[in-house]
Amino acid sequence: MSTIHDNVKDYYGKELQSSTDLKTNACCTAVAPPQEIRSALSNVHSEVKDKYYGCGLTIPSEVDGLRILDLGSGSGRDCYIAAQLVGEAGSVVGVDMTDEQLEVANKHLEYHREKFGFERSNVEFIKGNIETLDELNFAPESFDLIISNCVINLATNKDKVLADAFKLLKPGGEMYFSDVYSDRRIPKELQNDQVLWGECLSGALYWNDFMQTAKRAGFADPRVAEDEPITIENKQLEKKIGNINFYSVTYRLFKIDHLEYFCEDYGQAVRYKGSLSTEKEKFYLDNHHEFPKGKIMSVCGNTYRMLNDTRYAKHFDFFGDWSTHYGIYQDCGTELPFSKSKETNESAGGGCC
Repeated sequence: MSTIHDNVKDYYGKELQSSTDLKTNACCTAVAPPQEIRSALSNVHSEVKDKYYGCGLTIPSEVDGLRILDLGSGSGRDCYIAAQLVGEAGSVVGVDMTDEQLEVANKHLEYHREKFGFERSNVEFIKGNIETLDELNFAPESFDLIISNCVINLATNKDKVLADAFKLLKPGGEMYFSDVYSDRRIPKELQNDQVLWGECLSGALYWNDFMQTAKRAGFADPRVAEDEPITIENKQLEKKIGNINFYSVTYRLFKIDHLEYFCEDYGQAVRYKGSLSTEKEKFYLDNHHEFPKGKIMSVCGNTYRMLNDTRYAKHFDFFGDWSTHYGIYQDCGTELPFSKSKETNESAGGGCC
């Protein structure tokens, strides 16, 4: 394990000097960010942005005043974006194990404080391994939101990362993170390839193994927020990889009591008020749940809880209770849950409710 960690630190601290040094497009964000994120990104120092190696968007809506933990924060790009969105009442803690990345992140603390117009910095960077979060003296249930951008695939003990994250979240909190996943398990010989591991490919979890890992940690109903197929764009590495398909996926995992493993029907419904400043006309929960303003929509029990037992509760009206169970929703999603196949560009998974 220490050899893999040392290789990762060397790869991201010494071999890669900027995102242009990447050998594939796995660590590239394909999804266009919303205006709120674009505006915040424009205030981030250019050196911080140059050393960004993420694969997705990791900051959800409604984060004002939250305490956020970024796992594998690197040069601090996502931390400095989040710092603006949580405001001075909120705070952001970044954890990374690479000295060179932490040096860049810490170098620009004062620059960003002044750029944001804050009296004090609301960002802190801590050296640490995301596989040993329990050794960093964080209080249990002390974070509202945990984010991560294309880093958990680099961990050797992914079960522990997710289990520790669950313990650090407050009840009703959320883990919202982007990473690379595969459509089958990665052979051991590819996992031992230093370049493929550093490029976030050979450490990728088979999507169904991830689902089980998340559930073991306590996240009963993982939801896909965004997903895109990854094209490697490197003939030599494509030949090594063979027929394995990779996806950049943003998951949201809620820490909520009584979530069930599947979408159960209790006859409940919700109505979005249109009160989120960033989503006035419709609220997007995940790739199967979009709520137009003012429309009463039937939902499963889990979706009901994800809205009612979290920071989103004030933005919805809720109808129904738990007195009658009507069974499971049809097509609850037991196939590949990503929306596109790299080869066919067609739907690859079933809906839930």
